[in-house]
Amino acid sequence: MNLTQSPRSAELAERIRRFMAERIYPNERRFYQEAERLGPWAVYPVVEELKPLARAAGLWNLFLPPAEGGLSNLDYAPLCEIMGRSHLAPEVFNCSAPDTGNMETILRYGTEAQKEKWLKPLLAGEIRSAFAMTEPDVASSDAANVASSIRRDGDDYVINGRKWYTTGATDPRCKIIIFMGQTDPQNPDRHRRQSMILVPKETPGVSVRRALPVLGFYGVPDRASEVTFDDVRVPAENILLGEGRGFEIAQGRLGPGRIHHCMRLIGLSERTLERMCRRAESRVAFGRPLAEQTVTLERIAEARIMIEQARLLTLKAAHMMDTVGAKAARQEIAMIKVVAPNVAQRVIDWAIQLFGGGGTSNDHFLAAAFATARLLRLADGPDEVHRNQIGRFELLRHRNADPAQTGGAAAPLAPADADAWAAGGPWPPPERRN
Repeated sequence: MNLTQSPRSAELAERIRRFMAERIYPNERRFYQEAERLGPWAVYPVVEELKPLARAAGLWNLFLPPAEGGLSNLDYAPLCEIMGRSHLAPEVFNCSAPDTGNMETILRYGTEAQKEKWLKPLLAGEIRSAFAMTEPDVASSDAANVASSIRRDGDDYVINGRKWYTTGATDPRCKIIIFMGQTDPQNPDRHRRQSMILVPKETPGVSVRRALPVLGFYGVPDRASEVTFDDVRVPAENILLGEGRGFEIAQGRLGPGRIHHCMRLIGLSERTLERMCRRAESRVAFGRPLAEQTVTLERIAEARIMIEQARLLTLKAAHMMDTVGAKAARQEIAMIKVVAPNVAQRVIDWAIQLFGGGGTSNDHFLAAAFATARLLRLADGPDEVHRNQIGRFELLRHRNADPAQTGGAAAPLAPADADAWAAGGPWPPPERRN
């Protein structure tokens, strides 16, 4: 397995590092101050000042796939890691959630008219977007639970529902929302009940009710929002891919997004460890630098080990997505989604402990970093769901596979088995049980 970064990716990585040093890190404190003082309903001036500079430097829309002149998952992953070192950076490069996921969704599943109307201004950084999937009234860790209504009425769809943790909706630049709801609630296949549809934010009946804090932070790391949709009427042409395809779109959307999230978390972990080391050498307690305390050395060592492991696993998942496809890489994608947020949370927690009381404030940016890591143990599926999927896949892999008979290798997973695993249904199916 070759996880080597291509020359193009390596060259872009060096340019991003220079931009980060010259433009991003010096402006971080201003960014947090604007987010705190202006709140989640405002545009932060520092972001708008830096975006044209990033675009002029050719560091723009780097998430695009090779077919669009962009990068493979393996080549984009290291760039994500560098950008993830700062909460300010991803949006400056037009590579932040939810816009990247929404742009990838419209690019992959949208019509030419939808691309012209919404994708082009998103790629240009002229507007922003939101993604409305999670609901407060159901357990949204099971995406098939989504209960909001998308009802066909002549040439329109009428939408009703209440969403929360709708990323980006408070942003005044947000102009389009991708909404997931039920078009066929009685379908016996619970994964064919949902659809996704494009909803212009200014449509009558769309109400952004409130901004939701993430562990006390509004706007950073996320503009989480509660949004209601009351008899919202949009043209039928706004449907994405067709009725009953919402779950399929969600799975296609979340695969690359999880690579991005995990590599950004690795970058955040790396920067936290760097700060931890510098702090340990500069602070003296009980007559010795903290760096000479055994507990500090152990934590630094464990952090180094965990970060390396998380990076290698994420790069493996990115490589598999590029070479065998997201479906074959589902177990690896699920694994990184468990590993990376937990590693980041542990490393940041150790750093807070080492920084002492100051670590709980945002003077050292650790509190916002912790909020990010903790949030991402829930976003795009909670740890428990991914662990269940990993365990189910492993059981299927080894069922009827005796190493003494197969030379030590697990039997390949049959397509029917893989499909049953993906659906999360009972296994084996009734007709194949003894």
